[in-house]
Amino acid sequence: MSHAAEQILKHVLSVEWENLPAEAQGAAKNFLHDSLCVGIAGRAAPDADRVWGAVRGWFGPQQGLPCTVLGRPGARATAPYAAFINAYQIHAQEFDCVHEPAVAHPMATVLATLLADAERLGTPVHGCEFLAALVAGVDVVATLGVAVTTPLRFFRPATAGIFGSVAALCRLRRLPMAVALKAFGHALAYASGTMQAHLEGKPNLALQVAGAARSAVEALDLALAAIDAPMHSIDGPFGYLTLFEASYELEAPLAALGRQWRITELSWKPFPTGRAAHGAIVATQQLMASAELSAATVDTLVYRAPPLIARLVGRAAFAGMGPAHARLCFAYLGAVVLLRGSVGLEDFTPERLADAAVLKLAQRISVQADDNPDPAAFVPALLVVTLTDGSQLEHAVSQQFGSPAWPLSPEQHLEKARACLAFGGRAEVHQALAALIEGFDAAPDVSRALAAVFRS
Repeated sequence: MSHAAEQILKHVLSVEWENLPAEAQGAAKNFLHDSLCVGIAGRAAPDADRVWGAVRGWFGPQQGLPCTVLGRPGARATAPYAAFINAYQIHAQEFDCVHEPAVAHPMATVLATLLADAERLGTPVHGCEFLAALVAGVDVVATLGVAVTTPLRFFRPATAGIFGSVAALCRLRRLPMAVALKAFGHALAYASGTMQAHLEGKPNLALQVAGAARSAVEALDLALAAIDAPMHSIDGPFGYLTLFEASYELEAPLAALGRQWRITELSWKPFPTGRAAHGAIVATQQLMASAELSAATVDTLVYRAPPLIARLVGRAAFAGMGPAHARLCFAYLGAVVLLRGSVGLEDFTPERLADAAVLKLAQRISVQADDNPDPAAFVPALLVVTLTDGSQLEHAVSQQFGSPAWPLSPEQHLEKARACLAFGGRAEVHQALAALIEGFDAAPDVSRALAAVFRS
């Protein structure tokens, strides 16, 4: 019987755009559009210019380099470092889509590597080929994530992300199985990503995503150079799942390949925050709209949710916290919602983070873990508010806004795209980019088409 890497890559190399169901094709275009816009907004993320400054020191003069950088007209980089900075920008503001059951952000790594490789190839890449590779890459990240049966140990958007990215590159180039297996083997050597950065609320999360995208390009190049690598990279005794996850069950996820298209399971991010906070944000908004709830009437606000939620966004707010901490802190986010009505990209500036009224209110907001045994559960949850008069309000959360069961409407999707482009200083390309995405699968040369939009 073939091993897991071979089974996964057999599926990857078989993906054809015209054979995908309409739902998967629509999701691929939607999340391509969303991720491009989020990446352009990431050009204005708090640390983005410093990261780009560091990246420019890792290669020679920019003139004549093959790859562009999202939201930075005229900026050029080598393929590994274009993948690095673009993946960083897509994930830097926690606004990129997420596969909730896998606890992973597949588009940040997969899209960034595909953009870089398509540009450096030197030959036109057709839109349907690009999109098929994108779908295949998302399948791999999500398959590796949903196979896990125990709580998150490492930062999966990076550790699984590198395999999804390598898979997408193999499909884009239609590589032979022998070469693709070597690329997976090199990806195993590069795979990394720690949750310590999440625990401490540091910006390394996006940098780890960036590192996975860069390393995926390098893993591909090593395989193309015919450098040998381990074959049993996924389920071998020292393979990816064995090393990075405490327990896993691969049989069902592998059987679903080609039948269950994981890109249809992605969730939009309506807010630039950790996905684990979104249920509580919307529940707070809904109570504000339908009850006597406001910043002035709250005594305490508690979100009782699965352990994963408490682990990811249950931290305390404090004066001097950085944007990375605040985006993963429901105490801060809930206070922002109560005082301003929503959470947006502009809520993570030093001035906003130092708002005394927000910080004071945040001390009355907390997340409590319930007894849900599912290590990847986001719902069900319950928002419980005690008012200053002693009465209580409750709001049950059974699904999160932006999920496949409760997606953004086309209008909401376009409004998010417009806001992201404006934040990144490229509001003028909104209509042209939306039009390109609509017919992206017919584009004869995706790199040229995208360049034409971003030069407008």
